[in-house]
Amino acid sequence: MTSKLFLFRKACVDCIMAGQFTLGKNERLKSRKLIEQLFNDGKSFTVQPYKIYYLLVDKTHNIQFAAGVSSKNFKRAVDRNRVKRITREAYRLQKKELQDVLEQKKLQLNIFFIYVGKELSDFNTTKEKVNVILNKLIKMLNESNS
Repeated sequence: MTSKLFLFRKACVDCIMAGQFTLGKNERLKSRKLIEQLFNDGKSFTVQPYKIYYLLVDKTHNIQFAAGVSSKNFKRAVDRNRVKRITREAYRLQKKELQDVLEQKKLQLNIFFIYVGKELSDFNTTKEKVNVILNKLIKMLNESNS
């Protein structure tokens, strides 16, 4: 009986831990209106090979994220999809610290990553670049509201 209870508790803890690193439907930036507002009113910066557009909104404390790749740089859809998939995965694994800052400040952040590089990058390089981007966003958030 106790072993079943132990396994149940372990499964519940695993579910909670897995919930931290998701990129659910409500975390994806899909609204054409919000994307248009992001490109018109938002700010941007570049960390090679990405150009990042972001916009702070005083609504809920969550992040909406999207990634895009130009068909001018990557002719094959397979390559474009791979870059987007790797970017989403690197973001998904590292977004927790940024989410915590936004929860403290009660802000919403819309982010759009555009891959402007000409060559495919591997996962480790992408993860490092996304980490630099997220740390830069955290630094901007702390400076803007202090």
